Order: sequence, then C-alpha cells, then structure tokens
Amino acid sequence: MAAPRYVQFVGTEISTATEGPIDRAVLVAFVELINGRTVGRVADVGCGPGRVAAFMTEHGLDVIGLDVSQAMLAVARTAHPHINFVEGQLDALPIETGGLTGAVCWYSIIYTPSDRLAEAFGELARVLMMGGYLLLAFQAGSGESVHRAQAQGTNLPLTSYRHSVQEVAGRLEEVGLKIYTTVLRAPELEHETTSQGFIIASRALP
Repeated sequence: MAAPRYVQFVGTEISTATEGPIDRAVLVAFVELINGRTVGRVADVGCGPGRVAAFMTEHGLDVIGLDVSQAMLAVARTAHPHINFVEGQLDALPIETGGLTGAVCWYSIIYTPSDRLAEAFGELARVLMMGGYLLLAFQAGSGESVHRAQAQGTNLPLTSYRHSVQEVAGRLEEVGLKIYTTVLRAPELEHETTSQGFIIASRALP
C-alpha cells in the first residue's frame, strides 16, 4: 500500500477512529505487564508510521520501531523524532537474541500467509528475553486470504490474511511461547469487515 494513502487512513497516533475500546485496553494491559518487570527495550515490529511506538513511549517504555518500508520509516521519524526507527523485517529482526523485554506486532502479520507464521514467530521468540511479552493484533477469520486489486484507492494490488486465533496461538506455542490471553471481538468500526484478534504471549521463565 502507498505510504501517503495509508497514513491518511490511520494517522500517526493511536486513536478512536482506528482502535476500539477493547483494542486500546489490550495495549494498556501490555504496557502494564512490561512495567511490572525490570523494564528493558520494547519493539514495535512492523511499526508503519509509529503509532504504537508513540503510545508505548508515552507510557514510559524504551521503544524501538522497525519496518521494512523506508517510506513508512520516514513518516514515523518525522512524526515522532524522539523515537528510534530502523529498517527490519519480521523474519529477520536486527536485534540481538534475548534483547527485548517486549514486542508488539500491531496488524503486522496480516500480510504473512499461514505457512510462514512459524518462521516469523520463531524470530520473535528469539529476540524476547525470558519472561518477556509479545502482543499480536490481526484481522481474524479462518485463514482465508483477501485480495484487493486496488488497495485503499491506489492502483496497487494487496493480499492480506485473516488468521484464526486458535491457529495463531498454536503456532506461538510451537516456538516455545506461552499464551497469556486471547481476545476476539466483533467488527465495530466503520472500516472493519471482520472480527479482530489479539493475543498476548510470553517467553516463559524455566
């Protein structure tokens, strides 16, 4: 999706236009879980314009934002110059093993097909320290793909995936993460056509 059109749609901050009450509550819960530990660095993986990174920074966390798109990183750096944003992709994160207290993938896996989830989750598990937390948000379904010939009014095609909450939880457990909570809510915002899924998992202490 073209960066300017996407940013016009979602903005550069978490807002009631793009996140419902449950969504924002899940983000707050994640922040509180991180703050309940010895706080280290937290990553917004697939950060886009830095919306979640800014939210977590405002709540006192040490945040790094990562995205594969240079255009998105440029927007994020302009909107949030006090946050460190770097290039990185979900299955090859430029972060040392065990280097994160937490990671958020806020709709970052909706472009990852089911057969590649395990690879991405394995990388997320690698960068989490023991006792660290991972938060995922995604469009929920039964694993079906949705293809748009012109996404968000652009001339660019886009395929996204509506993952099953149960499948995502199972894939996380396969890479050694422990499910802390799962949430499935009905579509409620104007732009939503499917349920929304949220999972918090942890790299359990031995």
